[in-house]
Amino acid sequence: MTGFLAASAISFGVIFVAELGDKSQLMAMTFATRYRTVTVLTGITIATALVHLVSVGVGVWLGAALPTGPIGLVAGVAFLVFGAWTLRGDSLTEEEKSKAQRTGRSALWAVGGAFFLAELGDKTMLATITLATQHGWFGTWIGSTVGMVAADALAIVVGRLLGRNLPEKAIKYGAAALFAVFGVWLIIDAIGQF
Repeated sequence: MTGFLAASAISFGVIFVAELGDKSQLMAMTFATRYRTVTVLTGITIATALVHLVSVGVGVWLGAALPTGPIGLVAGVAFLVFGAWTLRGDSLTEEEKSKAQRTGRSALWAVGGAFFLAELGDKTMLATITLATQHGWFGTWIGSTVGMVAADALAIVVGRLLGRNLPEKAIKYGAAALFAVFGVWLIIDAIGQF
């Protein structure tokens, strides 16, 4: 059970930080202005659970196929790249804004579909794959899914309370710094395995 708890806690923390300032948070705020919060969060949860299930499957397969030292080194470098990606920032494309504002037959399907497509290849998906190479799949899946949903829920709440005056630079720099710390930690740990 300790492995499950560790995988869940680490995955929650990393994905929560990765999601800060991400385009998914912008989509969540946009959807929340149009649909009920419960509907938006349900759609986000379903889409996230599916994307992260695929991610942990890929991560577990990679972890079984490759030695842990090089995987840890690549994971550390990946986290440094995620930090730089976070500093670069994210914004919604016109197509993503259009999807978020479009009404359809079902708000749940609209939200879930948009989030599923937006998360494919996103840094949170890549971070989940990276985490799954080193930790148990179930704990990583649960932690990463809950971390992303919590970050998007926070975006909805804060967005409604503060409007569009979020301290974006502080969020961006803080998230990038945490990624750098995780990256350096993984690199040091990987070097110790050689």
